Amino acid sequence: MSKVTKDIEAPLAKVFRYIEQEKNNFVENLKNAVSIKSVSADPNLRFEVLKMMNWANNKLKILGAEVELCETGIQVMNNEKIELPPVLMGKLGNNTSKKTICLYGHLDVQPADISDGWSSEPFILTKRDDKLYGRGSSDDKGPVLGWMHAIEAYQQTGTELPVNLKFIFEGMEESGSIGLSELLSKRKDTFFSDVDYVCVSDSYWLGTEKPCLTYGLRGMCSFGVEIKGSSKDLHSGMYGGIVFEAMSDLIHILDKLVDHKGKILIPGIYNDVEPLSEKEKELFMKLDFNVDNHLTDIGVSKPLKETKEDLLINNWRKPSLSIHGIEGAFSGSGFKTVIPRKVIGKFSIRLVPNQDPKKVSDQVKSYINSIWNSRKSPNKLKIIQSNDGEIPWITDPFNSHFMAAHRATEIVYNSEPDYTICGGSIPITLTLEKITGKSVLLLPMGAGDDGAHSQDEKINLLNYIEGTKLMAAYLYEVSKI
Repeated sequence: MSKVTKDIEAPLAKVFRYIEQEKNNFVENLKNAVSIKSVSADPNLRFEVLKMMNWANNKLKILGAEVELCETGIQVMNNEKIELPPVLMGKLGNNTSKKTICLYGHLDVQPADISDGWSSEPFILTKRDDKLYGRGSSDDKGPVLGWMHAIEAYQQTGTELPVNLKFIFEGMEESGSIGLSELLSKRKDTFFSDVDYVCVSDSYWLGTEKPCLTYGLRGMCSFGVEIKGSSKDLHSGMYGGIVFEAMSDLIHILDKLVDHKGKILIPGIYNDVEPLSEKEKELFMKLDFNVDNHLTDIGVSKPLKETKEDLLINNWRKPSLSIHGIEGAFSGSGFKTVIPRKVIGKFSIRLVPNQDPKKVSDQVKSYINSIWNSRKSPNKLKIIQSNDGEIPWITDPFNSHFMAAHRATEIVYNSEPDYTICGGSIPITLTLEKITGKSVLLLPMGAGDDGAHSQDEKINLLNYIEGTKLMAAYLYEVSKI
């Protein structure tokens, strides 16, 4: 890890001391936030999402922000109309001589239950070995609270907040941010008219030791391949050897999508992949990433690529295809000797810069149809696409906005940050860039082993507190641009 020495300027030194002094209170705030079961995917917990939005609304009001809970409409779930949770939009400060930063985060979480394999109750923040375990601790309640605590530190130390702030905190990110883009587009010429930069706090370090700045995200297309054979499930003893089986057809198709080394077999899929620039290659060479440690963390014995650079390029800058499951097939313990009447194979493709979801969709459908025509099965094929796809996002990591975040990272961690791309997707990032026309930066708080969406999600106490200092330092350094 390269080391640098940075003197902490007096205003930030006071802010940092306050954050250290108040860390127990900040942990208590996170405990309260985690206890709210704001699972957006569960219609029975939608009231908890609303409770979470009101909780955050009150917190921002205490800090002196002007806030609004904006309605986003109705969602249909299981043939029932359910009101979407409001989006919290707010502002703090209106000094025209200062930069205005728009902050985005989300307050909904993935489902969780101790029966899933958690070591402790997921909605009770539990401290073990200076790690704070709980659903949403890292994704994304901890980072959202980090912004609030950074603002509090400025105010309580009598230190002038160096920028104006605008807030967008939503409660549907884990369920596709339904209604958010439409709401933000309507506010393009009002709420966003004076925004200078956008900062998203919904990503993670590459590893566990070194902070990073994120300048890209992969997009995604997801598909279902439906094969329908008989009008009902059939007994394999009575009908095996008599009928063309839907499951065999499906496995045949799925097997031809990707090879054992991860290469996608769909013709033309790599044609539009944007090559790395020489400057970007240098960023990859500097990355602090240990392949063996990474494999040990996830319990895998061998990677698809051997070197650090090749492995990360494969994850960040090349498309990947993953098969996720088969609906309609028996998956319980024991045997059920049935020939399913209809099966649906589900897969997704992660997209990289310069790939167009619509073009990829056309390539996928054309290829699957060609496989099906060669198969000559009398069964019925249907290709399902779950949505229009998510467009990949990448930005210039060498601009003044990133350099300000770079300096802030050096101040807090005494280390230069890594520059990373996230293999996942955060579609609102591209939306915010398009609406504002300004530089968007992802400023991670959590570590790479936090287990977002998984059992025993956690945030390290160090990341939570030092990450709050980083947010405070970021605001300070951006004000100098």
